[in-house]
Amino acid sequence: MRNKNSKALPVALHGMDRRTYKTLAMYLTGPCKGAAVVVEEEDALVDIIDADLINARPLLEARLARTPPRPVIVLSLEKLHLDGVIHVQKPVQTKEMLSALKLARKQAIEPTSRPAARKFNPKSGDRKPLAGETAIKAPIDKEEPKKTSKHQTAMNLDEKGFMAFIGTVPGIDFNDPSQLLCASYNARNHYQGYVQSAYKIALKKQRSIRLDSGWKPLLVLPQNREVLLDADDKQLRAFAGLSVNSISGIQKKEITVSPINIDKGFMQSNSDKILEMDAFLWKLAIWTSRGRYPAGIDLTQPVYLKHWPNFTRYLVTPHAMRIAALLVEGPRTLINTAEVLQIKMQYVFVFFSAAYALGLAGQTKRNADVVVAPQSPVTRAREKKTLLNNILNKLRGIKSG
Repeated sequence: MRNKNSKALPVALHGMDRRTYKTLAMYLTGPCKGAAVVVEEEDALVDIIDADLINARPLLEARLARTPPRPVIVLSLEKLHLDGVIHVQKPVQTKEMLSALKLARKQAIEPTSRPAARKFNPKSGDRKPLAGETAIKAPIDKEEPKKTSKHQTAMNLDEKGFMAFIGTVPGIDFNDPSQLLCASYNARNHYQGYVQSAYKIALKKQRSIRLDSGWKPLLVLPQNREVLLDADDKQLRAFAGLSVNSISGIQKKEITVSPINIDKGFMQSNSDKILEMDAFLWKLAIWTSRGRYPAGIDLTQPVYLKHWPNFTRYLVTPHAMRIAALLVEGPRTLINTAEVLQIKMQYVFVFFSAAYALGLAGQTKRNADVVVAPQSPVTRAREKKTLLNNILNKLRGIKSG
């Protein structure tokens, strides 16, 4: 029997697929610094459930009906107002998860502090439905399983298949430090840049729009944060790697966006071609990057990661979770990240490129950088040398002149 006051809170994860289970387990021991540890159900003091799963409702009801009762943490994209549970909104922020674990620990140790659980009534109208209920009740959502499976097309890439999958960049040796400065790419010169611009327009105006690029049209649907593209990953990967200027017959001025109206019938008949906006842009950035980093990023300055990416829905490149865990702890340079983890630079570059495209990552800035113009490396080196000499002279009791 585990000690309830032990440092790591023993938790059980319910109803999650293998990838989600592994991701959350690593998250609890990584960014959460071992505040909780995943154990077998009989050894746990707290249950954690993903409310966005299709079978979330029966799982939650079973956990709340458990004897003796124990705290339940519910994860969901939407805010849920459910009695008797501790809610954490996705994507999970470390601060919120740690607060939830702290509260769950208190409830586990002091059962009297736990709120009374409510038995759910399927006909009750005073709560938001859990995942899966709408699909059962509404005939219009018959196509939802196709869309859901499309949304969950994340896959793990191992080191062996990584280069074959994303392709190589001719003329760049990533093992040569002198060539790393040339290992950047500009999204504006690729399909990725136009997709990001289309996203901004659609989200700002909250209108469905169509991006025509001389290839297959992309429909951006901001209301549900989805895109519709009639192309498989192999075709997208090939197009993503091309420079717009090098595509025969396509001129930049011919790439256009235009507002569109889409009826429900069209959406239902094409539901298998619908993807989440973020998941689509994430993998598009990976295939555009091909192991390079975004133009404008200074390799000598630290970068940051705002929060843990939704790896359950995204393409997972080699060491992505280790990179995320390190950058979530605090800013550091991309080169240092690779050195600390002892991995290839391409793995760090490609992960950062994807996170950067989604706005999850960026470059740190000091207040002084805004006020004072940046100095050249030569000037900084000269000033450092002068300062060091002055210090040494003072220590030796010699008056500096």
